[in-house]
Amino acid sequence: MPLPRFDRLPAERREHILGVARRHFAEHGAEGASYNKIIEAAGVSKTAAYHYFDGREDLLNAVLDGVQGRLLDALGTWTPARDEDDFEARFAAGSTALATHLGGHPEDLALADAAIGRTSGGPWLDWFGALVADGRRLGLIRTDVDPSLMVAVTAAVIHAADAWALARMATAPDPGDPSAQLWTLLRGLWGAAPTGQEPDHAL
Repeated sequence: MPLPRFDRLPAERREHILGVARRHFAEHGAEGASYNKIIEAAGVSKTAAYHYFDGREDLLNAVLDGVQGRLLDALGTWTPARDEDDFEARFAAGSTALATHLGGHPEDLALADAAIGRTSGGPWLDWFGALVADGRRLGLIRTDVDPSLMVAVTAAVIHAADAWALARMATAPDPGDPSAQLWTLLRGLWGAAPTGQEPDHAL
């Protein structure tokens, strides 16, 4: 996390520094961008930079936090669906909104995989937790698997599908709608328990 002195900077100055860093990380990769070149381009001295961040990884994490926050804003809060059709429609709407955001923000697109892939918990998994809980409530998601495992696996599948879709978005002028394939994949994952196995509703 940025150091307290960074948080005391005017909002415009903070956004300028993070914006320059985001452009460099997007252009050169999360692992390839030079910390010295970023702070030079942002007009920050080395002395000041180390009052704002603990180093390159701290700055990268601040940038990726911002990317992840914008992705979650695009998805929107998951709210309980009325029925299966509404659940599918909400999921598709979230996927479309996310794709639209990424299509209009190439720097977020370039860093989305890094922002999502580093997350082992927090708001990103909270969103999937709400999705899975709602799907279980509606009887759309199997209940014979521990909820935390189902959330983790659902997030992993969607992350893999996102990486695939993001690569297509970055290279194809018209990548089509990947949400239909993702929906088919998830329905297979979420399907009913194998025949003869009673679901454990107490989980």
